[in-house]
Formats: sequence, C-alpha cells, structure tokens
Amino acid sequence: MGAFVGVKTSYLISRSFIRPVSPSAAVSCSSSVRWRPAQLRLFCSSSSPDEQKPRPSMLRHLTSKIKATGPITVAEYMREVLTNPVTGYYVKNSMLGADGDFITSPEISQMFGELVGIWIISEWMGAGRPKQLQLVELGPGKGSLAADVLRVFRQLSSVVGGASVSLHLVEVSPVLARLQADALTGSSGEEADGDEDPVYHRGRTRDGLPVSWYRRLDDVPAGFSVFVAQEFFDALPIHKFQRTDRGWREVMVDVDPEKEEQLRFVLAPSPTLASSTLIQAGERRNHVEVCAEGGAIIQQLARRITDGGGAALIADYGHDGTKTDTFRGFKGHQLHDVLSSPGSADLTADVDFSYLRKTAGGGVACLGPVSQRNFLKNMGIDARLQVLLRSCADPSVRQQLISSYDMLMNPKKMGERFHFFSLLQLSRLARPTAPNGLKLEKNKNPAPLPVAGFTELQYS
Repeated sequence: MGAFVGVKTSYLISRSFIRPVSPSAAVSCSSSVRWRPAQLRLFCSSSSPDEQKPRPSMLRHLTSKIKATGPITVAEYMREVLTNPVTGYYVKNSMLGADGDFITSPEISQMFGELVGIWIISEWMGAGRPKQLQLVELGPGKGSLAADVLRVFRQLSSVVGGASVSLHLVEVSPVLARLQADALTGSSGEEADGDEDPVYHRGRTRDGLPVSWYRRLDDVPAGFSVFVAQEFFDALPIHKFQRTDRGWREVMVDVDPEKEEQLRFVLAPSPTLASSTLIQAGERRNHVEVCAEGGAIIQQLARRITDGGGAALIADYGHDGTKTDTFRGFKGHQLHDVLSSPGSADLTADVDFSYLRKTAGGGVACLGPVSQRNFLKNMGIDARLQVLLRSCADPSVRQQLISSYDMLMNPKKMGERFHFFSLLQLSRLARPTAPNGLKLEKNKNPAPLPVAGFTELQYS
C-alpha cells in the first residue's frame, strides 16, 4: 500500500463426508415426463439416527409441494428450507455461536470487526469524507460485527465526527433481529405499527446513532453507503446444473419413489429456463452452481454505489469460478446431509466470485477476491494483536487472543478458506486528468489511493 494510506491505516489501527447418491429407477412426475437421479455428492454428518429423523412439518410441506407440482429446483428448496415464514431454519432458530450450528469470524475475535470498521472509514476518507455515511449490513448475525464497527467509530469520533452516521440492517430472521437489537440498542428500540412501513424495527445506540431494520435491501434509503456482507451470499439460493450428453440439465429435488419420507436429487429431462439462461458461455466445468439471487443483489449494490456513492465489502468462503459441487449442510458444527431433516440445519454453498464480478457490470470497479489471511494482514491485524496483548495482563485472555488470531489467519483454518471481495465507484480508482493550458507540471499526476486490505500495508 502507498505511504499515505499506510500511515492513515496504521494511525487508525493504533487508535483503536461425502457419499454418492445411489442410482435408482427413474421416477415420473407425470405420464410423459421422466426424471433420473443426479450424480451428485451429498454431504452428511455422523449424527445419530434420532438426529437424522425427518422434521415432520417442513418435510411434509416439501413432499406435498413436490407431489402436487413435480420436482423443485435446488434454489426453491433452499429458499423454503431457510426462509419459509413458518418453519424456515433462519426464521425459527438462533443458529450462531458455540451452541448453534456454526460460528462466524466476528464471534471469534473482535479484531475482525475492528479492521472492517477501519476499512469503512478508510473508504469514506478516500471518497472525500461525505457528510452522510450509511453503514448497511446484509445478514448481520448476532450484531457482533456491527457492534465492533461502531466501537471503532466511537474511538475515532474525532476523525468521523463531521459525518452524519447511521446503521441500517437487512435481516429476515425475527430471532436474529431481536438479538441484534439487544446487542446494539438495548431497550431503546421500537417496533413498526404495520407491515406497510419498510422499517420494521428502529432504535438508537448508546451514542445516539440511529439503527433501522429492513427485510429487503430495496427499502434502505438512497445515499452514500458502505455495504458489508459477511457470510451472507453463501446462504442465498443456488441453481445446480450438470453437463450431460444432451447438454446442460438442471438438478432438481424430488421425493424418493421407494421411500416417501426421503428426498433425492434428480436431473430435469429437458432444458429449463434456468439452464438455458444462467450458464455462462464457454463454461468448461461439468457441474456448475449459479446464485442468480446473489447476482441480482450485486447488481443492486452496483447501481446504488454508482448513483449515490460508497462501496461494498463482501467476506465469504468461495472461489473464483473453479469449484463445482459445494452445496452442503451444517448442524451442530458438523457437515450434514442437505436433504435430511430439512429445516433443522443450515444450507450453504461456496460463493462464485467470478459470477459476481460478471454480473456487477462495468459501472463499478471490482477488487478481489483475496484470502482472509491476506486481507487482514494488509489491514494490520498483526499490529492490532500486539496492541491488545500489550494492554492485557490476564494469561487466559492473552491465550484467547492468540488462539482467535490463529483461527482467523491459519491457512488450514479460516485464513485461506474465506475471501474478501469489493465493489467501488470507478472514480475511486481513476487517475486525475491532466490540467489544460500551457502550465507545465513538475510532477506526474498522482495515482489514486490504494484500497486498504487489497494492497500490502506499508508503514512510513
């Protein structure tokens, strides 16, 4: 990173089982259409038979739906299982943390959220310090990341004090929204009177910053915004496609004809609208997962950044267009069969950053993906760790700091598994134009400031 950004960032830091699907006889959903099992891997856990017992409500809903209309897409399956308003996994469960089904980086260490906060301030400064700054988080979990970011803003109030800062959270889970409200606003919040109000909950932090909750990104007000999505895109519904001798076919979810209480994957016998439109030209993989909903959200973010200014920072596990079958489930921190006990486990798939880059279009600049290890190191996590260790005398707390650092940074843990990806205004990276006239400049036009996290940090 260039000297100026290096000094700026360092100053801010100082302040602050795989099993194959057994092929079985093809099953028909009508007298004229036949379906055959898809050759996929199913991720499963070593859980007990009791834990594998189907969850009646969601399974009954899905089997009834499939029997009535035929096999459903993997995207529809994910959407129903995760966000069904009655029995959806995200709607009914508190799934985060040591007692849940998975744990995320903000819960592992405060350093993660602090450095994201530094990144936000760095980009706000790089954009010329706009008077309005909206912090928008998609899928805020328990609110840990937002709390850490706001603590950085509080510690650096002398830097950002001239801006009107507000927090906007996009959350579909009532369970998680209550946890977020408790963590961020305490008892100061209030619920909306009716469904017509796009803000269904609002409150203020102890420092008086307004916080608003929305169910849709569309409802967040326009204006200069920095969007953060940490482990958000991986849970969005995906379509799965398999190359066959007859061309691309979509993978669907069907009821097993031999076991009515069990689901299975099948291949659509003919092209579907999704298989005809979502496969990229020149695709060389034999199995592809496409998150059309993720692409649509990226396009929304790109439009908002182009029109109102700002940036987006996406942190997730994923790949740059190289992986194939990554759809899996998590239950109790263990891999879980994605078709077993629907509604009782989290479903996820690696983010295809190459697809996000293509759908963003040419109106924004895309940076990354870079590994979490490199991003946090570029942001100065080593310096931040030393600051925390110097201020801590408790041996157990010091060990916890070191252990959480290792979890975030170790290539065999989260360091190389997770990646960062960013959208920026094109003007953010544009070289200033040369002045007109006869005046000769002694120095070349200055290069645009490097973007924190995506370029190596240098102290000077």
